[in-house]
Amino acid sequence: MADLTVQKVSKTGLTPSYDSCAEAGDAALNGGKTFLHVKNGHSGAWVVTVNSVQACSQGFDHDVVVSVPAGEERMIGPFERGRFNDANQKIAITYDGVTALTIAAIEVSE
Repeated sequence: MADLTVQKVSKTGLTPSYDSCAEAGDAALNGGKTFLHVKNGHSGAWVVTVNSVQACSQGFDHDVVVSVPAGEERMIGPFERGRFNDANQKIAITYDGVTALTIAAIEVSE
């Protein structure tokens, strides 16, 4: 699993850099304001899953699962720390395929 560098966006803007999604999955530090920007340059849809480690407010432990259609992008998140962070304060991200799939982990700064 590869660690993504969390990029901070501010009032002055951000030109994010993107990493290729790792076949074994990725991880990113999460301070509660982190979201993912996923771009799919493939000819088919890919599914991005963010693992939930705790039950939601309804009492269910369900992951966030987002389909990113071919040629499209999705912004996913932010992720509540208590529900999504592992013991290292990171979120775990997996994919059902990674061909032409890129990702940026972005945090909104104050």
